[in-house]
Amino acid sequence: MNHDDQIEAIGAIFRCERDSASTLADIVSVHQHAAGDILASQGGPANHFWLVTEGAVRVDAFGVDGQRQQLAQYGPGEGFGAFPEASTHRAEISAASEATLLRFEATRLAEVVAGNAQVGAGMARLLARQLDRALDRMVTRTTYSAAGRVYAELLSLAGESARIAPPPKITALALSANTTRETASRAIAVLIRRGIVTRDDTCLVIASPRMLMDLIS
Repeated sequence: MNHDDQIEAIGAIFRCERDSASTLADIVSVHQHAAGDILASQGGPANHFWLVTEGAVRVDAFGVDGQRQQLAQYGPGEGFGAFPEASTHRAEISAASEATLLRFEATRLAEVVAGNAQVGAGMARLLARQLDRALDRMVTRTTYSAAGRVYAELLSLAGESARIAPPPKITALALSANTTRETASRAIAVLIRRGIVTRDDTCLVIASPRMLMDLIS
C-alpha cells in the first residue's frame, strides 16, 4: 500500500477530504499480518489505534480458568486499540485472516482528531458504528439458538463477498458463536448438505446468503 493508497483508504473510512486524510497518512504505518498472527496480548501495553483495510481481526479474552471467549471481530473500515490515550489491552488481538492494518500512535491520532473537524466527525461516526455492531452481537448471543449464532457468524465473516478465505476452523467458529465444536460442526454439515455453502481447503463460499439468513433464529 503506497502513500496515495493510504490517503484513499483513510479518506473512505473517515469520510473526509484529501487534505484531512493526508494529515492522518503522515502519522500512519502499514502492517500486514498472516492468519493467526498475534497483534497484542491480554494485559500488555496498548499504545496504538488500528484501522483494518483488508481481512479481519478478532478479539479474545481469557478467563481465570484459561477459557477463551471471543468478544469481537473487526473487518475493513473498523478500528480498535487505544484512544485517545495509551492504556492496557483487555484482551488478545489476533489476525483472523490475512489482514492489512493502518496503525496510529494513540496520542498523535488524538491530537489530529482534536484539531481537525472532518477527522473528528469521522472518528465519532466510526466509534458509533462499532457500538451499534457490539449491541447487535449482544442481541445475537442472547436471542438466537446455538446453530443460529453459527450461521450469523458465518454471514458476518463473509461480508458482502459471501466468501471466507481461508475457511474458518470449526473450533474458532464455535468459540465465536459461543457454542460447542460439535454443534458448530453439525450446523456447517447441514449447510453443505443443503448446498447453501460450499467448502474446500482454500475457502468457504456462501452460495445462498438469503437461505442462510432465513435459518438464523
